[in-house]
Amino acid sequence: MPRSEENSRSAADARTAARLGIDLGGTKIEIVALGGAEHELLRRRMPTPRDDYAGTIAVIGALVDAAAAELGGAGTVGIGIPGSISPATGLVRNANSTWLNGKPLQRDLEARLGRPVRLANDANCFALSEAADGAGAGAESVFGVILGTGVGGGLVIGNRIVTGANGIAGEWGHIPLPGRGAGDGPPRRCWCGRLDCIETFLSGPALERDHAAASGTRVRAHEIAARAAAGDAAAAAALARYADRLARALAMVVNLVDPAVIVLGGGVSNIGALRRDVPKLWGQHVFSDCVATRLDAAAHGDSSGVRGAARLWPAVAPD
Repeated sequence: MPRSEENSRSAADARTAARLGIDLGGTKIEIVALGGAEHELLRRRMPTPRDDYAGTIAVIGALVDAAAAELGGAGTVGIGIPGSISPATGLVRNANSTWLNGKPLQRDLEARLGRPVRLANDANCFALSEAADGAGAGAESVFGVILGTGVGGGLVIGNRIVTGANGIAGEWGHIPLPGRGAGDGPPRRCWCGRLDCIETFLSGPALERDHAAASGTRVRAHEIAARAAAGDAAAAAALARYADRLARALAMVVNLVDPAVIVLGGGVSNIGALRRDVPKLWGQHVFSDCVATRLDAAAHGDSSGVRGAARLWPAVAPD
């Protein structure tokens, strides 16, 4: 077979075997297509139609249609969503994108796309991606942590997502902050209705509110990190409080799951000082004489969630 024909056939096979992954975020919906050897064939994104369920279905449909047209046919579709699907009702629950809650998202997407889809919590997708070929590659157990607008977690053991009997394994952000004391301030009401969820202390907006309450100045999380690095005392104090709370919260994960690797993702994870400081603090809260768990940054950065969504379907070699 001439080399040009062989190359064309290989490209066509890669497209036929493509796995589409979609990350349904609060501000953007992103799609990626993975071909053979996890090669990225395309990536697109569109703004999320906030508070618009029908519009969300329409945007996902448009992204998949466009990918299918570009690739000459779409393969499997996996979608990472905020929240999870209730095993009792089949409806979305616990999503901070609240317009999805109580909706038959899987049914409606399959009707719109005309094909089966697999849905998973976005933190689970993140953890799956990092366990497969990211910061946790080769580890038996990986706990993936999202520190962004919200706080989430996902557990992967043996390269398989652990969902649990109730479909909520890894929902770390909605456990009360461990070791809560007077230094953590007054009670905090979470959007979920509970008090003092980890999310109310460790999300990006929580860090910003904490800094503003102490300094009188509201700035973004990355600016707090930059000011702390430049010697600003208020910013450094806010980061120190955050690191202490993160250490307590992750120590609980170590005590319960004892993962080989904890991978940090989300915007706040870009603060490198956390990966340096938290392991110095969590030992006093871990029920062990040593802590061998490794704390690392996501190897795929912001791409991990959408790549993990594509991996919800196994790779199939072309015939």
